Amino acid sequence: MDDNLTQQADEVEALSAIYGDEWCVLDEASRTYCIAVTDGQTKPIWKVCLQILLPADYPSDATPLFELNAPWLKDTERYSLSESLDQLCCENAGECVLYLLVERIREFLVDKSNAQQRKEETSMGSPSSSSDIQYAIDLAMKESADSQLFDELPVIQHGDPITDRRSTFQAHLVTPIVTTEQVKRVLRKLYENKKIANATHNISAYRICGESSDSMIQDCDDDGETAAGGRLLHLLQILDARNVLVVVSRWYGGILLGPDRFKHINNAARNVLQYAGFIETKESKSSKEKTGTGKTKNWKKGK
Repeated sequence: MDDNLTQQADEVEALSAIYGDEWCVLDEASRTYCIAVTDGQTKPIWKVCLQILLPADYPSDATPLFELNAPWLKDTERYSLSESLDQLCCENAGECVLYLLVERIREFLVDKSNAQQRKEETSMGSPSSSSDIQYAIDLAMKESADSQLFDELPVIQHGDPITDRRSTFQAHLVTPIVTTEQVKRVLRKLYENKKIANATHNISAYRICGESSDSMIQDCDDDGETAAGGRLLHLLQILDARNVLVVVSRWYGGILLGPDRFKHINNAARNVLQYAGFIETKESKSSKEKTGTGKTKNWKKGK
């Protein structure tokens, strides 16, 4: 066993040196790691987060336990890739295989990226009509104007993490958010943090006041955690939270939590919303009743 742990330590150290910030230690005690594997493009099109748990008897008598996380990955692709990785482990039984697993995933992503580029080149073979060109110009000008108008992004507030059976949940809140373009830009900014980008799931929901007083733009994303996005959006609706984006990151620790995972997602979100003033505590409510003040106008008006 000592020899196995020594080999694991050497392998992890080597992978950390090879992949740098792409390699992430989720839980050193349980030997759980994660790496973001991309297609190698300057601006990656495809990315898979490979989460790995090393058994105590790896590599001598066991193979790594792994999970593939990518919202875009279809069931057939996931099965095919998983089968390929399992076969790779069997072919190299008794040896350290993490580097081989990562590079096999990268080969899969490069092939997928190349196939998409060929498809796009084929579809672009016919000349565009003048109306298509004008539409593209108008769209580019609009995106440029939106980018200049909202160049300064709101501050991202990070909540306290909640840990249960080696899974960790942390909420991130951004307000005021006034356009869906801002939502996209904030998410890109948030994912610049390697640890957040490597989370097993990043569940998100937002609500934005529309042009009329009674209209609301809202949406959510499960990011692979079925129904979690809808539950998060429901929380925002109950609180009547406006012009706000909430993201809850979950780092899976290798133990299934069942329904408890939804409780932790909800509590992480509630905590950061309360800290930001979207939820009144008993103390603040009592104080406002004495002074005759209501909710903070910023939240109510959503401007």
